[in-house]
Parts: sequence; C-alpha cells; structure tokens
Amino acid sequence: MDAQKHKAKQALRRKYRVRRKTRGTTNKPRLSVFRSNLHIYAQLIDDDQQITLAAASSVEKAANLQYGGNVAAAMTVGKLLAEKAKAKGITVATFDRGSYRFHGRVKALARAATEAGLICTGLVDEPKKKRETTVADAKSKAKSDGKKKPAKA
Repeated sequence: MDAQKHKAKQALRRKYRVRRKTRGTTNKPRLSVFRSNLHIYAQLIDDDQQITLAAASSVEKAANLQYGGNVAAAMTVGKLLAEKAKAKGITVATFDRGSYRFHGRVKALARAATEAGLICTGLVDEPKKKRETTVADAKSKAKSDGKKKPAKA
C-alpha cells in the first residue's frame, strides 16, 4: 500500500474514533478543528440539528493575520471563536480535535478559546517542570546516602 494512502487511512480512523465519542447539542456544541498547512479553521456545530452555530478561521479579515499556519494564528482564531460564541450565548463546548494530536496549533486554539471564555477543555495549569539534577547534585545525594555502590566483578 502506498505510504500516503496508509497515512490517510490511519487519519480517517483516528477522526472517526474521536468523533464517535463527541457529540454536539444546542446547549453544548462540538468545537471542530481543521488545520491545513496555511490556515486553521474552527466551528461550533450542533449535531442534533446539523447546523453550524459559529465559525472562525485565519482566512477571515477580522482575524487580521498575514500568515495563518502558526500557533499565534491559532490563538487568534480561538479568541475570535470564543467572542462569537459569547455573542450567541454559548459558554461550553465539547472539543473535537479530529485526526490531529492535541498538540501545537490545535492545543493553542483550544487554550485560547478556553481563556477567552468558551470552556471547551478541562485545562489545568501546566505541571511544574521537575528540577533537572546536575552531576554535583547527584554526587552530593550519593554521599548523603552513605551507601557505596557495589563494585563490578
């Protein structure tokens, strides 16, 4: 099988697997994300009535972007979508990442929308990074333990 066909088939399976678990209603629509190499698009969908309630993209003039294929553009689109959702009285949505990983532009869009007032993910603060241990810290810890490492035979 051609490698590109195989990748497309896997992406379609991921998309259906995610879509099967998320369903949009009038009270809690589905926030669907599509990203291309040049732009990013997001829309709030009511699956019961099969209508789009609000949409935003990096192509819109309201976004005022020169390039729509980066994280900054995704954040702008997330904020823009949250503003449009607030105007329609929508405060909560289920997040549908499609076949994309929750990483990079998709994650930036979701975080920006949540911070702007459209709760679409259960975002918590980033976990604190563990302090990287240096060689000196490791040596001092080994001395404080008082145990010697067994010699190799």
